[in-house]
Amino acid sequence: MNGSNLRGIGMTSDRTRTRLVQRLQEEGIRNTMVLAVMAGVPRHIFVDEGIAHRAYEDTALPIGRGQTISQPFIVAKMTEILLDAGPLKNVLEIGTGCGYQTAVLAQLVEQVYTIERIDELQQQAQARLSALQLDNIEYRHGDGFQGWKEKGPFDGIIVTAAPLAIPPALVAQLADGGRLVVPVGQANGSQNLMLIEKRGDQLQSAIMDKVRFVPLQPGPTE
Repeated sequence: MNGSNLRGIGMTSDRTRTRLVQRLQEEGIRNTMVLAVMAGVPRHIFVDEGIAHRAYEDTALPIGRGQTISQPFIVAKMTEILLDAGPLKNVLEIGTGCGYQTAVLAQLVEQVYTIERIDELQQQAQARLSALQLDNIEYRHGDGFQGWKEKGPFDGIIVTAAPLAIPPALVAQLADGGRLVVPVGQANGSQNLMLIEKRGDQLQSAIMDKVRFVPLQPGPTE
């Protein structure tokens, strides 16, 4: 992946990314650090070349294996919610996918741990993220429902696919004062974007938005 591919031209240029960020601001994203990172991440390298011209539309796009790259607004919204209480040191991401959300997180937190059940997708994501010289990411091919206990507890956990209920293992791996951002609900029905905050032995939850994600599946698989 050469430098010109990373920079982009025409419909994948810096100017196009700037317009995307302007739309995100108009839609309510306020965190200036999140907006700055979104302006710099070349989303077109995270999708197939055949649809790269659509990379800066504010829409989800297919990435293969029945998965999608999330709508930029949702990536920005979930990241903003995660960071709303202040800087985070270590964040667990459930669902590496194509690596786009990972790329955003890696530039905003000290360390990202990311789990993907589909090995093929994670290998592709790792190559893209290496090309961006993001070296504060650790990868695991495994089951997102189980989290990554050995690396916890986590200041933040972000889930990029929707379970029917919040996985208990993820709550258990959340640090005191930590934040879990997760879509919950039926794949073809209503889903709520939830914020779970751990305060000692207490959990506080809030519905942040209505969303639509692919279902969170147990794994792993090739």
